[in-house]
Amino acid sequence: MGDDLKTTIIKLRDAKKAENCTLTFGHFTTIHPGHIRYLKHAKTLRRNLYIAVQGDLSQDLPSSYHFTQKERAESLQLLGIAEKIILLEADEIEEAIKLIKPELLVIGDQHRNLNSLEKVVNLNGGKLILHAGDNISASVELLTNNVRDLDKKRYEEFAKSCARQEIQYSDLIDAIENMRRARLAVIGDTIVDQFAACEALGMSAEAPVIVVKELETKNFIGAAAVIAAHVKSIGADCKLISVVGEDSAGEFVNSYLEKLKINNLLVTDQSRPTSFKKRYVVESQKLFRVSRLVEHSIDTNTEDKIIAHIENCAKSVDGLVISDFVYGVITPRVLSMIKIVANKHKLMLFGDVQCSSQIGSILRFNDFTLLCPNEREARLALRNKEDGLESISYEIMEKTRCKKLVMKLGSAGLITYDKGEGTELISQHFPALSGNPVDVSGAGDSVLAVIATGLSSGLSLAKAAALACCAASIAVETMGNEPVGIDKLKKRLKEIFNKK
Repeated sequence: MGDDLKTTIIKLRDAKKAENCTLTFGHFTTIHPGHIRYLKHAKTLRRNLYIAVQGDLSQDLPSSYHFTQKERAESLQLLGIAEKIILLEADEIEEAIKLIKPELLVIGDQHRNLNSLEKVVNLNGGKLILHAGDNISASVELLTNNVRDLDKKRYEEFAKSCARQEIQYSDLIDAIENMRRARLAVIGDTIVDQFAACEALGMSAEAPVIVVKELETKNFIGAAAVIAAHVKSIGADCKLISVVGEDSAGEFVNSYLEKLKINNLLVTDQSRPTSFKKRYVVESQKLFRVSRLVEHSIDTNTEDKIIAHIENCAKSVDGLVISDFVYGVITPRVLSMIKIVANKHKLMLFGDVQCSSQIGSILRFNDFTLLCPNEREARLALRNKEDGLESISYEIMEKTRCKKLVMKLGSAGLITYDKGEGTELISQHFPALSGNPVDVSGAGDSVLAVIATGLSSGLSLAKAAALACCAASIAVETMGNEPVGIDKLKKRLKEIFNKK
């Protein structure tokens, strides 16, 4: 992002007329992908970009934030996008327009004083442009960057995100070692993912149907099972409480967990098959998926067994990780007992509801330590597709009363929101580190596993999320869910921070 650009911070009284200039403004209490897209877009419109930062006396500044204007300006300076950052006393954007006389003022379309600002800009020879901060996918970035350059760019953005949180390479290496102390139980649906490698033969002569020849298949564990595998591979102690059917897929899960030496508390339910998903792949391209599963809730007898396992392991763990794919394991009764046990034993609760192709809601999980929805799941839960990402995140935290939130943004990475010990809300964006992923289906599982393990071992949310981004970038590099271990994490950190 403009590594050679030297961004200067000045006070409003020192601002002067600027040639070929775009002006933007805001309080920038949290730097997230929407802000970055907004500023990058503004930068493309004219040669010089100026950013006016609202002062600490601003009426628009959210009361829940404690970052000073100086801290907010320095965060923007680290991005290296703008030529100058203008410090306002409060909300004197109109005075800034009169002094700088920008050719363009670029602002969000929800600003409350659009008519007034447009009049001031026009009187000073400029033009007002509205911008909604559209998302730019990794596919679009690949049209103008090769994979190596794109990865390098994302590594640099990641290092800057760490710098804003005062996180160094050595801190993350130490954090990996500390995660061995964590003790977790993972509860939820277990899935077997099968990948069928195929050869494309062409189009059928009988009907417009693609014909492929199946060459080889390979099975992987998914959902709660692979989260447990990630936790174990990091070096932490882990138990898995889940449900499988009396079938070959269930036997595969049992065998896989035994090899990883995961404490296996699986309940066999003869009334349902093990959830099974088969993906047909030609080279690295997935053609389609076939699912074999039952989505009804488990019966009372199976609930009793699950609850007994939860109660029995509660004294020997630091936290419970809930992975709900809405296939019937996390019933209202099971969820209620999870909360009761967590309160009784003072356990951390980490949760994710993955409902990309089924009905579910993250709002079911109240009073959790951490929730990890993606943006689509959050918007569906709130039935809100209009408001900004920041508003969506705040509303999820308010409705669920969770202490920490990780909003997953796919190719744009993730944003952490942390209430800490007080009422102040601290946020930080971390970019996705893989510019051209092979298979993204397991990225969310790796993120939840690493952050839960990190928080359970005493790490800050920022450090845990930084490591989770590294883990996700490794997870998406291969087809199928493979647990990410300590050595791979350390190797990725060396690449990012250019350590030998």
